[in-house]
Amino acid sequence: MNTADIIDAVASKDDKLTKAQAKAVVDGVFAAIRDAAVKGEEVSIPGFGKFKVQNKPARTGRNPSTGATIQIAASKKVSFQAAKALKDAL
Repeated sequence: MNTADIIDAVASKDDKLTKAQAKAVVDGVFAAIRDAAVKGEEVSIPGFGKFKVQNKPARTGRNPSTGATIQIAASKKVSFQAAKALKDAL
């Protein structure tokens, strides 16, 4: 499923909602999640799950082609933790 499929699904749930309006809603939800992640905030959607930013510390890695050790810089990543209701639905 991609963004277009999500937009179609949202538009089909309500006869009064056009695809353009559904696209605006879906894009707005994704933008709100992205903006919260940029600020380092956690986004919790009851019954679905949580999006949160995790700090990954710097570490030493190995170049697979040469075997040389390299330093991997610290970074941030967004993780998703599914809610119990979503896990149970699967």
